[in-house]
Amino acid sequence: MVHPPNGGTAQGPPPAQAPPPVPPARGPVPAPPAQAPAAPVPRSARAGSRDRLRAAATTEPGRLWLMGTLVAVLVVAFGAVTAFEISDRAASADDVVSRSQPLSADAANIYRSLADADTAAASGFLAGSQEPADVHDRYDTDIATASRLLVKAASHTGSSSESGRQIAQLNEQLPRYTGLVERARANNRQGLPLGGAYLRYANQQMSTLLLPAAEKLYEAETGKLYDDYDSAALWPYFGTAAGILALAGLLYVQRRDYLRTNRVFNQGLLAASAASVVVMLWLVAGHLVAGADLHTSRTSGQESLKVLNDARISSLKARSNENLTLVSRGSVLTKDGKHDQYEFDYTKDMAALVSGLDKAKALADDSAGGSPVAAAVKDVATWKDRHAAARRTDDSGDYDDALKQVIGGTGSTGQSFDQVDSELDRAIGHEQTEFTRAATDGRGALAGLPVGAAVLAVLGAAAAGLGISRRLSEYR
Repeated sequence: MVHPPNGGTAQGPPPAQAPPPVPPARGPVPAPPAQAPAAPVPRSARAGSRDRLRAAATTEPGRLWLMGTLVAVLVVAFGAVTAFEISDRAASADDVVSRSQPLSADAANIYRSLADADTAAASGFLAGSQEPADVHDRYDTDIATASRLLVKAASHTGSSSESGRQIAQLNEQLPRYTGLVERARANNRQGLPLGGAYLRYANQQMSTLLLPAAEKLYEAETGKLYDDYDSAALWPYFGTAAGILALAGLLYVQRRDYLRTNRVFNQGLLAASAASVVVMLWLVAGHLVAGADLHTSRTSGQESLKVLNDARISSLKARSNENLTLVSRGSVLTKDGKHDQYEFDYTKDMAALVSGLDKAKALADDSAGGSPVAAAVKDVATWKDRHAAARRTDDSGDYDDALKQVIGGTGSTGQSFDQVDSELDRAIGHEQTEFTRAATDGRGALAGLPVGAAVLAVLGAAAAGLGISRRLSEYR
């Protein structure tokens, strides 16, 4: 019996194992669940609008609709901008006529009334204890006029403005001045020399407080007047630019329509173009006419008024200083102690008066304005001669005769002053009329333009829309 060796026998591969038995299926295998479709990402309203515009721009009807909308918007914008700008210019022109120039004239009259009151007070004092009734009435009228005009100016001026501050100072100082004058009169009636001191102090208050405040008020109101002039004359740049854009858009659309359809006219677009042209011509012509009339009112009216008012103020100050020369009788000297202060001021004021009359004569553009100025020049020359004669009489020691030469009737310096003042008043009245007529014409040139531009723009936009809609109907 043969046995295998102890080293072991060769073994073959292990027998393959059978796969584990599959358990019997108890039912059909379920299919995997289907995934739900992803929700669409919402688009913004702006993106949708862009898509619609892009789609519209790719078709001829869409392009026509876009161009029609654009030109309609341009025409409406043209009318709106024109109406807004011209309304602003018309408001400034109206301010020139009805607010700023009258206030400037009132300020000049405040100055004149105060200066004339000071002159009348000195003239009444020189007349002695029995003040002439006409001189007293003139003083009272001047004070009442100044008070009334101050109330009127205050009602149109803010208290925080420069004009308001000057009005407040005038209202504060005027009662003090009138009180000093009344004290001077009371002492003069009693023959007391203290009356002259009160009158000189009243004149000092007038010269250093009241008249400077009135002058600043006049300058402030005149500055406002010139600001209104500049605002009214400013060219309507935005309205002009909008009109050019609107007309260019209308021309482009009509030319494009002609090239594509070979039709010469589109009645709606043609009507819109006509309306826009009318507004543009009205805008340009109206503003040019208004600017020319306002310029005339400024150069031929307001500038002459300013020069004449300054000349009148100089004559009033000269007359006051002439009277005070006799009141002080040499008691008030210049800083160097060599000359009488009031005589020195009189000479300075007369030089300013002569210079002002020369300017007014050069500015006068007709005989109605030039003749009173020429007459005033002659009266000023006579006034200076009579004053020189009165000074020689006074310097020789004949005070009473010198007084007659100053405050007397015919042949006195007072008569010359009254003639000068009357001629200046006539010249001022003429120039005021010239100003009012030219400025009113300038304001009238802009009347109706804002409303007319708005109405024509709306009609033009409607006509443009109608013209485009008729083209669009051909595609349906």
